[in-house]
Amino acid sequence: FEIHDGDGIRTTVFFKGCSLRCKWCHNPESWSMKPELAFQDSLCRHCGKCASLCGAHRFVEGAHVFLRDNCRGCGKCAEECPAEALTLYGKESTPEEIAEEVLSDELFMKESGGGVTFSGGEPLLQADFCRSLALLLKERDVHLAIDTCGNVPKEAIDKVIDLADVFLYDLKAIDEETHIRCTGVSNRLILENLRYLDARGKAIEIRYPYVPGMNDGEVEKIGAFVKTLSSVNKLRVLGYHDFARSTYASLGLAYPLPDTRVPTGEEVKAVIEKLVSMGVPASGSDDL
Repeated sequence: FEIHDGDGIRTTVFFKGCSLRCKWCHNPESWSMKPELAFQDSLCRHCGKCASLCGAHRFVEGAHVFLRDNCRGCGKCAEECPAEALTLYGKESTPEEIAEEVLSDELFMKESGGGVTFSGGEPLLQADFCRSLALLLKERDVHLAIDTCGNVPKEAIDKVIDLADVFLYDLKAIDEETHIRCTGVSNRLILENLRYLDARGKAIEIRYPYVPGMNDGEVEKIGAFVKTLSSVNKLRVLGYHDFARSTYASLGLAYPLPDTRVPTGEEVKAVIEKLVSMGVPASGSDDL
């Protein structure tokens, strides 16, 4: 039941694996393509079931010690944890299995003008799988949105371009140095692929994560670039939030932006108004 990953009521399929490391990323569990176990110590009841199943868990002087390097990502401990203190992020599935699951909500999606969204991570790192799943959904005429950062070979885009109804395209910065500082990679391929989609006439929604102190100086540059495109039907400004702090901790990761402030609603509104004044079809969202 997603309402921010495209129009209508949608089911989002999250693919693990991403080639970017955005400082503000709110789903670090999607970075690696491998299954990962998350541990929330505050939920642990110290029942010891996990330690009886796996050597990655030990109880030392009443404390639950998770030896992350010893974890194989099988998820058996998460299945047995009565407190849900353990969560396995990632599992292998076939396109047929996923299609069966998402199509259980087909009625809600179609009555609301919604559909299915492929997201991540970066779904197009698994482009062949995306195409196989998309073909199954298109047999039932399900609307398909693909949420991508665009940092993939053009060949990956070509595998789904004929099946996607809209691309939700992340645009973090136009200035290359700013983009590298924010994400760890150049934006040259990203901008090239965006121009390619636009030239092919594909419906595009630009998603601009607005992060104070990181890419807040890119507003006018992004607006000017979007105006050179002809297939963009919307630019959604996504105000930074820090809700993922607990997820980073559960994965043993340091939160990248501990001192970054969350922008006010008025600040985000001003960004939207600036873009609209430039002739860009901008709007907001509560979701980043």
